[in-house]
Amino acid sequence: MYSKDNPRTSRDNPESSLPVENTHAAFSTGKPFPEKKTNLLPAMGWNSWNAFGTGNTEALTKQMADKILELGLDKLGYKYLVLDDGCYFPERIDGRLSNETLKFPSGFRALTDYIHSKNLKFGMYNDIGTNLCAGSAVGTCGYEDLDAQSYAEWDIDFLKVDNCYYLWDNATFSNKENARYSYAQNIKSVKIQGTNVQFDFDAVKDGKLLGLRAEKTDDFVTKIGTFDGTNTGTTPVGDRFGELAFEVEVQDDGEYSLFVEYASGKEEGCGQWLQVAVGEEKNEIRYFDQLLPETASSTEFRFSDGIKINLKKGKNLVRLMNHRRQENVLASYGAMFYGLQKAKPGNNIILSICEWGKTHPQNWGYKVGNSWRILNDITFNVGADGNPGKGEWGNPGTQSIASQYNKAVVMDEFAGLEKGWNDPDMMVIGMDGITTTMSKTHMTMWCMMNSPLMLGLDLRRVSKGDELYNIIANADAIKLNQDGLGIQAKRIWSSLEADKPDTTYITNNNRSDILVKPLENGDFALSFINLSDNKSGELKIDAETILKFAGSKMKNCNEIRKADSFRIFDIWTKESSVVKSKTFCCKSLEPYDSWTIRVSL
Repeated sequence: MYSKDNPRTSRDNPESSLPVENTHAAFSTGKPFPEKKTNLLPAMGWNSWNAFGTGNTEALTKQMADKILELGLDKLGYKYLVLDDGCYFPERIDGRLSNETLKFPSGFRALTDYIHSKNLKFGMYNDIGTNLCAGSAVGTCGYEDLDAQSYAEWDIDFLKVDNCYYLWDNATFSNKENARYSYAQNIKSVKIQGTNVQFDFDAVKDGKLLGLRAEKTDDFVTKIGTFDGTNTGTTPVGDRFGELAFEVEVQDDGEYSLFVEYASGKEEGCGQWLQVAVGEEKNEIRYFDQLLPETASSTEFRFSDGIKINLKKGKNLVRLMNHRRQENVLASYGAMFYGLQKAKPGNNIILSICEWGKTHPQNWGYKVGNSWRILNDITFNVGADGNPGKGEWGNPGTQSIASQYNKAVVMDEFAGLEKGWNDPDMMVIGMDGITTTMSKTHMTMWCMMNSPLMLGLDLRRVSKGDELYNIIANADAIKLNQDGLGIQAKRIWSSLEADKPDTTYITNNNRSDILVKPLENGDFALSFINLSDNKSGELKIDAETILKFAGSKMKNCNEIRKADSFRIFDIWTKESSVVKSKTFCCKSLEPYDSWTIRVSL
């Protein structure tokens, strides 16, 4: 069984018993696992995937390291070089990971030494499933302790862990029927029996839905589980789960038997795994956490055997639920995390969680990870053999700059120095389809949102002083991302949302936004962003609105409120001026353009 002392998960069954720190009840504590290092700023570096896909090689990686130094990007903070998928031998050898011998002939330790000799840091990739996304059968599941030993021996500094072929959820390439682990059954009724007493509850008429996922039909309650956040359209804000609860009043303390009338399935919304708890989540006692026998279909119902629960005299809250979508994935990343701690105590390895937002890692990722991906890939058209690949601005799927931004921009409260960072994926600056204006705004967005700054382009295409260089090497933009206060920008105005611009998930790109980011020295940054393909009108924001949304996080809130003029610095044109007003105004913005200023008293 997975534990801190035994960091290995099973390939046969989900963990039958989870440590309390892995349970949904522990997500809201704000407490990371004790060994996790906090107060780390977003990682900066280069990842091989967008530029080369599985075609990366040892020679290319060395060239990227050399190019980082040649361009002076290391001095700006770009330190991590990360090998993505395609670097391993496609099968384990004596249970261990090894290098793909043609592409990486010298082995990974030699590559680490080369990169470290440049005063850079080396990163690698794996997956919590059985296979990597490109298919190699070397996923960490069941091998977390052995793989952690290999990473320690190779002296890596960064580990990106993906989520393909995951056994305990319907991940991208795994069996879709694995959804049976992620949802409870459709539930029609519940019986609770004690000595000389029986309660009969109709799920639809008597049951109370907790959270936002579960739904009542005419005859039963369904979708008891957690939303799938992989794709666009599902907000990250609010309760991402659903439970079915009953209030039961008994005359005596004692043991009672719970019988559930259920129908099971193996599909999104209806599964086979049931959790039963008594009490509010903060002080719950779980009595059941496993599969129930399969029924003939998701509409053919039967009663379960009795599940023993303890009730106290008076009113009791009995909850039927399934939080395994999140709990299982945390257990898998937790096994890798503890494996790394055991293999190399006190290590500084950055753990980058890449499960695409599927299980809403903004709720739990802070426990083990330094960052967590919020959606599926920003592009599926990666480069190879001189082809730079293709990016997009506004594709309605995940594969666009705007789609990643639209979700990340309302996730600021989930990020911070004590937690970690929302990750809207590697940047697509330098890929076909992305103009200079788009690239500038893309860089601005990621810097304002404290996203990891991972370059994804072939750096051989960049020369010092050219357009690409001037964007990725903008020191004033990077300073916002790496500011020591560690506060992600908050959206405080949107042309499509008047009341709750900071928490409303908007996917319509025909709009403009205004963001504010408090800074360590008492300054703040403002970013006016036009996501539309049309020119914007005038955009403006006043000091009172800024303070309403972000004042509690600013160091000199009172001084800002009293001030009647401000100094502003444009981070792209480098122009400075004084605004003798409490209102900051942008006359207009061209399509996809932005205006970002650093404001001081």
